[in-house]
Amino acid sequence: MYAVIKTGGKQYRVEEGETLDVELLKIPQGEQVTFDEVLLVGNGDEVKVGQPLVAGAEVKATVLGLKKGPKVLIFKHSGRTTLRRKTGHRQKYTRLHIDSILA
Repeated sequence: MYAVIKTGGKQYRVEEGETLDVELLKIPQGEQVTFDEVLLVGNGDEVKVGQPLVAGAEVKATVLGLKKGPKVLIFKHSGRTTLRRKTGHRQKYTRLHIDSILA
């Protein structure tokens, strides 16, 4: 069984027992989170597509902890002047373990 959920402005295809990194959620480690915004639920040949959400469907997951993504460097340079700026960004993610999909 699989589902497509929406969190953090993105859509993810999830299955039971899967580990997933999503945008940062303000939930402590070990807590359980429920996703109500389920867009699609599939089980073999049977597929339920929501318009826009599947009624009564939810996905339960456990928070495993926080994770940082790769560092992205931004370097601005202008050859005519002495303009040199170097900044960086490192996105934070929440790692989830998908426990169950209820349709």
